[in-house]
Amino acid sequence: MRRPYNNGVSDLLDLVRGCTFDDFLLTPQHSVVERRDPSTIDLTARISQRLTLKRPIVSANMDTVTRSEMAIAVAEEGGIGIIDRGFRSGEIDPQVREVQIVKRKQHGVISDPYTIGPSDSLSEAAARMQRTGVGTLVVVDGQRRVQGLLTTRDLRFAAEPSQGGATVASRMTPRERLIVHAGDADPAVAEETMRVHKIKKLPLVEPDGRLRGLITAKDLISQRHLPFATRDGQGRLRVGAAIGAKGDYLERAAELLKAEADVIVIDIAHGHSVVMARAIEAFRKRFGDVELIAGNVATAEGTTFLVERGVNGIKVGIGPGGGCTTRLNTNFGVPQVQALAECRTASGGRVPLIADGGVKRHGALVQALLFGGDTVMLGSVLAGTTETPGEVVQKPVVVPESSKTVRVPFKVFRGMASLEAIVDRLDVEDLDQADVEALGAEGMEISVPVRGSVRPLLRDMLKHLCSAVSYSGARSLSDMQEQFRKDPSRYVIRLTESSRRESFDR
Repeated sequence: MRRPYNNGVSDLLDLVRGCTFDDFLLTPQHSVVERRDPSTIDLTARISQRLTLKRPIVSANMDTVTRSEMAIAVAEEGGIGIIDRGFRSGEIDPQVREVQIVKRKQHGVISDPYTIGPSDSLSEAAARMQRTGVGTLVVVDGQRRVQGLLTTRDLRFAAEPSQGGATVASRMTPRERLIVHAGDADPAVAEETMRVHKIKKLPLVEPDGRLRGLITAKDLISQRHLPFATRDGQGRLRVGAAIGAKGDYLERAAELLKAEADVIVIDIAHGHSVVMARAIEAFRKRFGDVELIAGNVATAEGTTFLVERGVNGIKVGIGPGGGCTTRLNTNFGVPQVQALAECRTASGGRVPLIADGGVKRHGALVQALLFGGDTVMLGSVLAGTTETPGEVVQKPVVVPESSKTVRVPFKVFRGMASLEAIVDRLDVEDLDQADVEALGAEGMEISVPVRGSVRPLLRDMLKHLCSAVSYSGARSLSDMQEQFRKDPSRYVIRLTESSRRESFDR
Protein backbone atom coordinates (compact mmCIF):
# COMPACT_ATOMS: atom_id res chain seq x y z
CA MET A 1 0.00 0.00 0.00
CA ARG A 2 1.35 3.45 -0.97
CA ARG A 3 2.49 5.45 2.05
CA PRO A 4 0.58 8.74 2.31
CA TYR A 5 2.60 11.92 2.33
CA ASN A 6 2.95 13.88 5.56
CA ASN A 7 -0.06 16.19 5.17
CA GLY A 8 0.65 16.22 1.44
CA VAL A 9 3.32 18.89 1.89
CA SER A 10 6.76 18.15 3.33
CA ASP A 11 7.34 14.82 1.57
CA LEU A 12 6.08 16.30 -1.70
CA LEU A 13 8.58 19.13 -1.39
CA ASP A 14 11.35 16.56 -0.89
CA LEU A 15 10.11 14.56 -3.88
CA VAL A 16 10.02 17.49 -6.32
CA ARG A 17 13.32 19.09 -5.33
CA GLY A 18 15.35 19.62 -8.49
CA CYS A 19 12.49 18.43 -10.71
CA THR A 20 10.49 19.78 -13.59
CA PHE A 21 7.53 18.59 -15.65
CA ASP A 22 9.23 15.75 -17.54
CA ASP A 23 10.22 14.06 -14.28
CA PHE A 24 6.69 12.88 -13.42
CA LEU A 25 3.61 11.03 -14.58
CA LEU A 26 0.25 11.07 -12.82
CA THR A 27 -1.57 7.89 -11.81
CA PRO A 28 -5.04 7.52 -13.41
CA GLN A 29 -7.97 7.32 -10.99
CA HIS A 30 -11.56 6.09 -11.24
CA SER A 31 -13.28 8.51 -13.62
CA VAL A 32 -16.61 10.11 -12.72
CA VAL A 33 -16.85 12.34 -15.82
CA GLU A 34 -19.19 11.11 -18.55
CA ARG A 35 -18.21 13.68 -21.21
CA ARG A 36 -14.79 15.24 -21.66
CA ASP A 37 -16.36 18.39 -22.99
CA PRO A 38 -14.98 21.88 -22.19
CA SER A 39 -18.53 23.22 -22.36
CA THR A 40 -19.65 20.96 -19.49
CA ILE A 41 -16.54 20.66 -17.27
CA ASP A 42 -15.89 23.60 -14.96
CA LEU A 43 -12.39 24.98 -15.62
CA THR A 44 -12.85 28.15 -13.59
CA ALA A 45 -9.68 29.56 -12.03
CA ARG A 46 -8.50 32.75 -10.31
CA ILE A 47 -5.70 34.82 -11.76
CA SER A 48 -5.82 37.17 -8.78
CA GLN A 49 -7.82 37.52 -5.59
CA ARG A 50 -10.76 39.32 -7.21
CA LEU A 51 -10.45 38.27 -10.84
CA THR A 52 -11.77 34.90 -12.03
CA LEU A 53 -11.33 33.29 -15.45
CA LYS A 54 -13.46 30.55 -16.97
CA ARG A 55 -10.30 29.07 -18.49
CA PRO A 56 -6.92 28.99 -16.66
CA ILE A 57 -4.95 30.50 -19.56
CA VAL A 58 -2.91 33.73 -19.52
CA SER A 59 -0.94 34.94 -22.54
CA ALA A 60 2.48 36.26 -21.58
CA ASN A 61 3.34 39.94 -21.48
CA MET A 62 5.98 39.62 -24.21
CA ASP A 63 6.31 41.96 -27.15
CA THR A 64 6.29 39.04 -29.60
CA VAL A 65 3.27 37.37 -27.97
CA THR A 66 0.61 39.68 -26.55
CA ARG A 67 -0.72 42.83 -28.07
CA SER A 68 -4.42 43.57 -28.60
CA GLU A 69 -5.06 40.87 -31.21
CA MET A 70 -3.73 38.08 -28.97
CA ALA A 71 -5.43 39.54 -25.88
CA ILE A 72 -8.77 39.59 -27.69
CA ALA A 73 -8.42 35.98 -28.86
CA VAL A 74 -7.38 34.66 -25.45
CA ALA A 75 -10.13 36.57 -23.63
CA GLU A 76 -12.75 35.33 -26.08
CA GLU A 77 -11.56 31.78 -25.40
CA GLY A 78 -11.96 32.27 -21.64
CA GLY A 79 -8.50 33.38 -20.48
CA ILE A 80 -6.83 36.78 -20.36
CA GLY A 81 -3.95 38.49 -22.15
CA ILE A 82 -1.39 40.77 -20.48
CA ILE A 83 -0.30 43.58 -22.81
CA ASP A 84 3.48 43.81 -22.70
CA ARG A 85 5.47 46.89 -21.72
CA GLY A 86 7.87 46.50 -24.63
CA PHE A 87 7.57 50.09 -25.75
CA ARG A 88 10.26 52.74 -25.54
CA SER A 89 10.61 54.30 -22.12
CA GLY A 90 8.29 57.29 -21.88
CA GLU A 91 6.08 56.09 -24.75
CA ILE A 92 2.94 55.21 -22.84
CA ASP A 93 0.23 55.90 -25.43
CA PRO A 94 0.98 52.87 -27.66
CA GLN A 95 0.42 50.45 -24.78
CA VAL A 96 -2.70 52.34 -23.69
CA ARG A 97 -4.11 52.08 -27.23
CA GLU A 98 -3.65 48.31 -27.17
CA VAL A 99 -5.69 48.12 -23.96
CA GLN A 100 -8.38 50.39 -25.45
CA ILE A 101 -8.68 48.21 -28.55
CA VAL A 102 -9.41 45.18 -26.36
CA LYS A 103 -11.89 47.03 -24.14
CA ARG A 104 -13.83 48.27 -27.17
CA LYS A 105 -13.93 44.94 -29.01
CA GLN A 106 -17.08 43.71 -27.28
CA HIS A 107 -19.68 45.31 -25.07
CA GLY A 108 -22.85 44.53 -23.23
CA VAL A 109 -23.65 48.21 -23.16
CA ILE A 110 -21.25 50.67 -24.78
CA SER A 111 -21.29 53.30 -22.05
CA ASP A 112 -19.11 55.75 -23.99
CA PRO A 113 -19.86 55.29 -27.70
CA TYR A 114 -17.98 57.45 -30.18
CA THR A 115 -19.96 60.55 -31.06
CA ILE A 116 -19.96 63.38 -33.59
CA GLY A 117 -21.91 66.61 -34.04
CA PRO A 118 -24.62 67.08 -36.71
CA SER A 119 -22.81 70.04 -38.24
CA ASP A 120 -19.48 68.24 -38.56
CA SER A 121 -18.39 67.28 -42.06
CA LEU A 122 -18.70 63.82 -43.53
CA SER A 123 -14.95 63.81 -44.12
CA GLU A 124 -14.42 64.32 -40.40
CA ALA A 125 -16.86 61.51 -39.65
CA ALA A 126 -15.08 59.18 -42.08
CA ALA A 127 -11.71 60.02 -40.52
CA ARG A 128 -13.06 59.33 -37.03
CA MET A 129 -14.45 55.96 -38.09
CA GLN A 130 -11.15 55.02 -39.68
CA ARG A 131 -9.14 56.18 -36.67
CA THR A 132 -11.29 54.39 -34.09
CA GLY A 133 -12.23 51.33 -36.12
CA VAL A 134 -15.96 51.70 -35.41
CA GLY A 135 -18.74 51.60 -37.98
CA THR A 136 -21.32 53.71 -36.11
CA LEU A 137 -21.15 57.19 -34.63
CA VAL A 138 -23.91 58.54 -32.39
CA VAL A 139 -24.80 62.07 -33.46
CA VAL A 140 -25.29 64.39 -30.46
CA ASP A 141 -25.72 68.09 -29.89
CA GLY A 142 -23.81 70.27 -27.44
CA GLN A 143 -25.80 68.88 -24.48
CA ARG A 144 -25.18 65.28 -25.64
CA ARG A 145 -28.82 64.85 -26.66
CA VAL A 146 -29.16 62.19 -29.35
CA GLN A 147 -29.82 63.65 -32.80
CA GLY A 148 -29.28 60.56 -34.93
CA LEU A 149 -26.94 57.73 -35.99
CA LEU A 150 -24.32 57.76 -38.73
CA THR A 151 -22.94 54.48 -40.09
CA THR A 152 -20.42 53.48 -42.73
CA ARG A 153 -23.38 52.56 -44.90
CA ASP A 154 -24.56 56.18 -44.78
CA LEU A 155 -21.17 57.29 -46.08
CA ARG A 156 -20.93 54.64 -48.77
CA PHE A 157 -22.79 56.58 -51.46
CA ALA A 158 -22.16 60.10 -50.21
CA ALA A 159 -20.79 62.46 -52.80
CA GLU A 160 -17.05 62.43 -52.13
CA PRO A 161 -17.13 62.88 -48.33
CA SER A 162 -13.36 63.31 -48.36
CA GLN A 163 -13.80 66.76 -49.92
CA GLY A 164 -15.55 67.91 -46.75
CA GLY A 165 -18.62 69.58 -48.25
CA ALA A 166 -21.64 67.68 -46.85
CA THR A 167 -22.47 67.57 -43.16
CA VAL A 168 -23.32 64.68 -40.88
CA ALA A 169 -26.92 65.89 -40.61
CA SER A 170 -27.42 65.42 -44.35
CA ARG A 171 -26.67 61.67 -44.24
CA MET A 172 -27.51 60.49 -40.71
CA THR A 173 -30.63 58.59 -39.67
CA PRO A 174 -32.45 61.34 -37.69
CA ARG A 175 -33.70 60.93 -34.12
CA GLU A 176 -37.39 60.75 -35.14
CA ARG A 177 -36.68 57.64 -37.21
CA LEU A 178 -34.68 55.89 -34.50
CA ILE A 179 -35.85 53.31 -31.99
CA VAL A 180 -34.34 54.24 -28.61
CA HIS A 181 -34.68 52.90 -25.09
CA ALA A 182 -34.95 55.10 -22.02
CA GLY A 183 -32.78 53.96 -19.10
CA ASP A 184 -30.91 50.67 -18.80
CA ALA A 185 -31.75 47.60 -20.86
CA ASP A 186 -30.64 44.05 -20.09
CA PRO A 187 -29.54 41.86 -23.01
CA ALA A 188 -32.87 40.02 -23.24
CA VAL A 189 -34.87 43.26 -23.47
CA ALA A 190 -32.45 44.75 -25.97
CA GLU A 191 -32.49 41.62 -28.14
CA GLU A 192 -36.29 41.51 -28.19
CA THR A 193 -36.49 45.21 -29.11
CA MET A 194 -34.04 44.69 -31.97
CA ARG A 195 -35.93 41.63 -33.19
CA VAL A 196 -39.32 43.35 -33.19
CA HIS A 197 -38.10 46.51 -34.88
CA LYS A 198 -35.51 44.82 -37.14
CA ILE A 199 -32.67 47.10 -36.04
CA LYS A 200 -28.98 46.48 -35.31
CA LYS A 201 -28.29 49.39 -32.94
CA LEU A 202 -30.24 50.49 -29.90
CA PRO A 203 -29.27 53.86 -28.35
CA LEU A 204 -29.98 54.22 -24.64
CA VAL A 205 -31.04 57.68 -23.48
CA GLU A 206 -31.82 59.55 -20.30
CA PRO A 207 -35.37 60.93 -19.84
CA ASP A 208 -34.17 64.29 -21.20
CA GLY A 209 -32.77 62.67 -24.35
CA ARG A 210 -29.09 62.75 -23.37
CA LEU A 211 -27.00 59.81 -24.55
CA ARG A 212 -26.66 57.06 -21.95
CA GLY A 213 -25.13 54.25 -24.03
CA LEU A 214 -25.44 52.04 -27.10
CA ILE A 215 -26.22 48.36 -27.58
CA THR A 216 -25.40 46.60 -30.86
CA ALA A 217 -26.63 43.34 -32.32
CA LYS A 218 -23.03 42.35 -33.01
CA ASP A 219 -22.21 42.49 -29.29
CA LEU A 220 -25.32 40.51 -28.34
CA ILE A 221 -24.40 37.82 -30.86
CA SER A 222 -20.85 37.70 -29.48
CA GLN A 223 -22.21 37.25 -25.97
CA ARG A 224 -24.23 34.26 -27.15
CA HIS A 225 -21.55 32.65 -29.33
CA LEU A 226 -18.72 33.13 -26.82
CA PRO A 227 -20.28 32.15 -23.48
CA PHE A 228 -16.94 31.49 -21.76
CA ALA A 229 -15.29 34.78 -22.73
CA THR A 230 -13.68 36.75 -19.93
CA ARG A 231 -15.82 39.88 -19.58
CA ASP A 232 -16.18 42.70 -17.09
CA GLY A 233 -19.44 43.98 -15.62
CA GLN A 234 -20.20 45.95 -18.77
CA GLY A 235 -19.75 42.98 -21.07
CA ARG A 236 -16.34 44.12 -22.32
CA LEU A 237 -13.40 41.74 -22.68
CA ARG A 238 -10.99 41.83 -19.77
CA VAL A 239 -7.32 42.61 -20.32
CA GLY A 240 -4.24 43.12 -18.17
CA ALA A 241 -1.17 45.26 -18.74
CA ALA A 242 2.41 45.07 -17.53
CA ILE A 243 4.58 47.81 -16.06
CA GLY A 244 8.14 47.88 -14.77
CA ALA A 245 9.41 48.85 -11.34
CA LYS A 246 11.39 51.98 -12.22
CA GLY A 247 11.22 54.96 -14.54
CA ASP A 248 7.75 55.81 -15.84
CA TYR A 249 6.00 52.85 -14.20
CA LEU A 250 3.59 54.89 -12.06
CA GLU A 251 2.66 57.24 -14.90
CA ARG A 252 2.21 54.21 -17.15
CA ALA A 253 -0.01 52.52 -14.58
CA ALA A 254 -2.13 55.66 -14.22
CA GLU A 255 -2.82 55.84 -17.96
CA LEU A 256 -3.49 52.10 -18.23
CA LEU A 257 -6.01 52.31 -15.40
CA LYS A 258 -7.69 55.28 -17.10
CA ALA A 259 -8.06 53.00 -20.14
CA GLU A 260 -9.71 50.54 -17.70
CA ALA A 261 -7.15 47.76 -17.72
CA ASP A 262 -8.55 45.09 -15.40
CA VAL A 263 -5.29 44.12 -13.70
CA ILE A 264 -1.79 45.57 -13.54
CA VAL A 265 1.27 43.30 -13.52
CA ILE A 266 4.55 44.60 -12.09
CA ASP A 267 6.86 42.36 -14.05
CA ILE A 268 10.61 42.24 -13.47
CA ALA A 269 13.12 39.42 -13.75
CA HIS A 270 13.67 39.11 -10.00
CA GLY A 271 10.61 39.98 -7.94
CA HIS A 272 12.18 39.17 -4.56
CA SER A 273 14.08 42.45 -4.41
CA VAL A 274 14.24 45.91 -2.88
CA VAL A 275 13.32 47.30 -6.30
CA MET A 276 10.03 45.37 -6.26
CA ALA A 277 9.32 46.32 -2.63
CA ARG A 278 9.65 50.04 -3.44
CA ALA A 279 7.51 49.68 -6.56
CA ILE A 280 4.66 47.91 -4.74
CA GLU A 281 4.73 50.45 -1.90
CA ALA A 282 4.60 53.38 -4.34
CA PHE A 283 1.89 51.69 -6.41
CA ARG A 284 -0.35 51.04 -3.39
CA LYS A 285 0.18 54.56 -2.08
CA ARG A 286 -0.98 56.06 -5.37
CA PHE A 287 -3.62 53.58 -6.58
CA GLY A 288 -5.00 51.95 -3.44
CA ASP A 289 -6.42 48.45 -3.78
CA VAL A 290 -6.25 48.18 -7.58
CA GLU A 291 -5.85 44.53 -8.61
CA LEU A 292 -2.08 43.96 -8.70
CA ILE A 293 0.01 40.95 -9.73
CA ALA A 294 3.76 40.91 -9.11
CA GLY A 295 6.69 38.67 -10.01
CA ASN A 296 8.63 36.75 -10.87
CA VAL A 297 9.68 34.65 -7.88
CA ALA A 298 10.57 30.98 -7.51
CA THR A 299 11.03 30.40 -3.78
CA ALA A 300 8.95 30.24 -0.63
CA GLU A 301 10.77 33.30 0.71
CA GLY A 302 10.02 35.26 -2.46
CA THR A 303 6.35 34.33 -2.29
CA THR A 304 6.03 35.32 1.36
CA PHE A 305 7.82 38.58 0.54
CA LEU A 306 5.19 39.50 -2.06
CA VAL A 307 2.20 38.26 -0.02
CA GLU A 308 3.26 40.39 2.92
CA ARG A 309 3.34 43.45 0.65
CA GLY A 310 -0.29 42.98 -0.30
CA VAL A 311 -0.23 41.81 -3.92
CA ASN A 312 -3.32 40.08 -5.33
CA GLY A 313 -1.50 37.50 -7.44
CA ILE A 314 2.04 36.19 -7.95
CA LYS A 315 3.93 35.04 -11.06
CA VAL A 316 6.10 32.01 -10.39
CA GLY A 317 9.05 31.06 -12.55
CA ILE A 318 12.68 32.09 -12.95
CA GLY A 319 14.37 30.70 -16.01
CA PRO A 320 12.01 28.00 -17.39
CA GLY A 321 10.68 29.99 -20.36
CA GLY A 322 11.50 29.19 -23.97
CA GLY A 323 13.02 32.62 -24.61
CA CYS A 324 14.87 32.92 -21.27
CA THR A 325 18.60 32.32 -20.76
CA THR A 326 18.83 33.36 -17.09
CA ARG A 327 19.91 29.90 -15.97
CA LEU A 328 22.45 29.58 -18.77
CA ASN A 329 23.95 33.00 -18.14
CA THR A 330 23.78 33.26 -14.34
CA ASN A 331 23.24 29.69 -13.14
CA PHE A 332 20.46 30.95 -10.86
CA GLY A 333 16.91 29.64 -11.00
CA VAL A 334 14.65 26.92 -9.62
CA PRO A 335 13.25 23.98 -11.61
CA GLN A 336 9.64 24.84 -12.26
CA VAL A 337 7.88 21.98 -10.44
CA GLN A 338 9.98 22.62 -7.33
CA ALA A 339 9.27 26.37 -7.61
CA LEU A 340 5.51 25.83 -7.90
CA ALA A 341 5.34 23.41 -4.97
CA GLU A 342 7.42 25.66 -2.71
CA CYS A 343 5.54 28.81 -3.64
CA ARG A 344 2.17 27.08 -3.19
CA THR A 345 3.13 25.94 0.28
CA ALA A 346 4.31 29.43 1.20
CA SER A 347 1.24 31.18 -0.16
CA GLY A 348 -1.14 28.83 1.65
CA GLY A 349 -3.79 29.72 -0.92
CA ARG A 350 -3.85 33.35 0.25
CA VAL A 351 -3.20 34.64 -3.25
CA PRO A 352 -3.43 32.85 -6.62
CA LEU A 353 -0.23 31.79 -8.38
CA ILE A 354 0.44 32.08 -12.10
CA ALA A 355 2.76 29.33 -13.34
CA ASP A 356 4.99 31.20 -15.79
CA GLY A 357 7.18 29.16 -18.12
CA GLY A 358 8.30 25.66 -18.93
CA VAL A 359 5.07 24.44 -20.58
CA LYS A 360 6.12 22.82 -23.85
CA ARG A 361 3.34 20.21 -24.09
CA HIS A 362 -0.27 20.02 -22.96
CA GLY A 363 0.48 17.53 -20.19
CA ALA A 364 2.89 20.02 -18.64
CA LEU A 365 0.04 22.54 -18.43
CA VAL A 366 -1.88 20.00 -16.33
CA GLN A 367 1.10 19.52 -14.03
CA ALA A 368 1.59 23.28 -13.66
CA LEU A 369 -2.00 23.55 -12.45
CA LEU A 370 -1.56 20.66 -10.00
CA PHE A 371 1.84 21.32 -8.47
CA GLY A 372 0.95 24.89 -7.55
CA GLY A 373 -0.42 27.11 -10.29
CA ASP A 374 -3.95 28.48 -10.29
CA THR A 375 -3.48 29.59 -13.89
CA VAL A 376 -0.72 29.12 -16.47
CA MET A 377 1.04 31.85 -18.43
CA LEU A 378 1.96 30.84 -21.98
CA GLY A 379 4.60 32.44 -24.17
CA SER A 380 6.60 30.23 -26.51
CA VAL A 381 3.62 27.86 -26.87
CA LEU A 382 1.72 30.68 -28.59
CA ALA A 383 4.65 31.96 -30.67
CA GLY A 384 4.26 32.08 -34.44
CA THR A 385 0.47 32.16 -34.39
CA THR A 386 -1.50 34.64 -36.48
CA GLU A 387 -2.39 36.76 -33.47
CA THR A 388 1.19 37.36 -32.32
CA PRO A 389 2.71 40.75 -33.20
CA GLY A 390 5.37 41.12 -35.84
CA GLU A 391 5.84 40.73 -39.55
CA VAL A 392 5.98 37.41 -41.39
CA VAL A 393 9.40 36.82 -42.93
CA GLN A 394 10.10 34.25 -45.63
CA LYS A 395 13.30 32.28 -44.95
CA PRO A 396 14.99 29.57 -47.04
CA VAL A 397 14.91 26.12 -45.44
CA VAL A 398 16.63 22.99 -46.78
CA VAL A 399 14.40 19.88 -46.95
CA PRO A 400 16.63 17.01 -45.69
CA GLU A 401 15.01 14.28 -47.82
CA SER A 402 15.46 16.07 -51.15
CA SER A 403 18.14 18.67 -50.30
CA LYS A 404 15.89 21.21 -51.99
CA THR A 405 15.50 24.70 -50.61
CA VAL A 406 12.00 26.03 -49.93
CA ARG A 407 10.87 29.35 -48.51
CA VAL A 408 9.01 29.03 -45.20
CA PRO A 409 7.16 31.83 -43.34
CA PHE A 410 8.54 32.68 -39.88
CA LYS A 411 7.85 35.12 -37.07
CA VAL A 412 10.24 36.33 -34.39
CA PHE A 413 9.90 35.14 -30.79
CA ARG A 414 12.15 36.55 -28.11
CA GLY A 415 12.50 36.75 -24.37
CA MET A 416 11.80 40.17 -22.87
CA ALA A 417 15.31 40.15 -21.37
CA SER A 418 16.93 39.50 -24.74
CA LEU A 419 19.34 42.15 -25.96
CA GLU A 420 17.08 42.90 -28.93
CA ALA A 421 14.05 43.51 -26.69
CA ILE A 422 16.04 45.64 -24.26
CA VAL A 423 17.43 47.82 -27.04
CA ASP A 424 14.01 48.19 -28.69
CA ARG A 425 12.38 49.55 -25.56
CA LEU A 426 15.51 51.03 -23.92
CA ASP A 427 14.45 49.35 -20.73
CA VAL A 428 17.22 50.91 -18.69
CA GLU A 429 15.25 53.19 -16.39
CA ASP A 430 18.00 53.09 -13.78
CA LEU A 431 20.66 54.47 -16.16
CA ASP A 432 20.98 58.01 -17.44
CA GLN A 433 22.98 56.87 -20.46
CA ALA A 434 22.15 53.53 -22.04
CA ASP A 435 25.37 51.66 -22.67
CA VAL A 436 24.23 48.67 -24.72
CA GLU A 437 27.60 46.97 -24.45
CA ALA A 438 27.25 46.89 -20.67
CA LEU A 439 23.81 45.27 -20.65
CA GLY A 440 23.65 41.71 -19.40
CA ALA A 441 21.00 40.08 -21.58
CA GLU A 442 19.12 37.07 -20.16
CA GLY A 443 17.02 36.12 -23.17
CA MET A 444 17.31 35.14 -26.79
CA GLU A 445 15.63 35.89 -30.09
CA ILE A 446 14.64 33.04 -32.41
CA SER A 447 12.54 32.55 -35.53
CA VAL A 448 9.52 30.25 -35.27
CA PRO A 449 7.40 28.91 -38.15
CA VAL A 450 4.05 30.58 -38.76
CA ARG A 451 1.27 28.15 -37.79
CA GLY A 452 -2.18 29.71 -38.08
CA SER A 453 -4.61 31.04 -35.49
CA VAL A 454 -4.07 30.59 -31.77
CA ARG A 455 -7.73 29.66 -31.22
CA PRO A 456 -7.63 25.97 -32.26
CA LEU A 457 -4.38 25.62 -30.30
CA LEU A 458 -6.07 26.90 -27.14
CA ARG A 459 -9.15 24.76 -27.71
CA ASP A 460 -7.05 21.60 -28.12
CA MET A 461 -5.19 22.45 -24.93
CA LEU A 462 -8.45 22.85 -23.02
CA LYS A 463 -9.80 19.57 -24.40
CA HIS A 464 -6.72 17.80 -23.06
CA LEU A 465 -7.14 19.56 -19.72
CA CYS A 466 -10.69 18.18 -19.58
CA SER A 467 -9.33 14.72 -20.33
CA ALA A 468 -6.90 15.16 -17.45
CA VAL A 469 -9.79 16.05 -15.14
CA SER A 470 -11.43 12.79 -16.17
CA TYR A 471 -8.28 10.70 -15.63
CA SER A 472 -7.79 12.32 -12.20
CA GLY A 473 -11.14 11.12 -10.86
CA ALA A 474 -12.37 14.68 -10.38
CA ARG A 475 -15.36 16.58 -11.74
CA SER A 476 -13.77 19.99 -12.29
CA LEU A 477 -10.40 21.70 -12.39
CA SER A 478 -10.72 22.95 -8.81
CA ASP A 479 -11.80 19.47 -7.68
CA MET A 480 -8.75 17.94 -9.38
CA GLN A 481 -6.44 20.46 -7.72
CA GLU A 482 -8.00 19.89 -4.31
CA GLN A 483 -7.74 16.10 -4.55
CA PHE A 484 -4.14 16.25 -5.74
CA ARG A 485 -3.01 18.68 -3.07
CA LYS A 486 -4.79 16.74 -0.34
CA ASP A 487 -2.93 13.51 -1.14
CA PRO A 488 -0.27 13.80 -3.87
CA SER A 489 0.86 10.21 -3.22
CA ARG A 490 -2.22 8.96 -5.09
CA TYR A 491 -0.97 10.63 -8.23
CA VAL A 492 2.77 11.31 -8.35
CA ILE A 493 5.03 8.83 -10.14
CA ARG A 494 8.73 9.75 -10.28
CA LEU A 495 10.11 8.67 -13.64
CA THR A 496 13.31 6.83 -14.43
CA GLU A 497 15.25 7.68 -17.57
CA SER A 498 13.68 4.77 -19.45
CA SER A 499 10.12 5.57 -18.29
CA ARG A 500 10.68 9.18 -19.32
CA ARG A 501 11.66 8.03 -22.79
CA GLU A 502 8.64 5.73 -22.94
CA SER A 503 6.35 8.58 -21.91
CA PHE A 504 7.61 11.55 -23.91
CA ASP A 505 9.87 10.41 -26.76
CA ARG A 506 7.76 10.23 -29.91
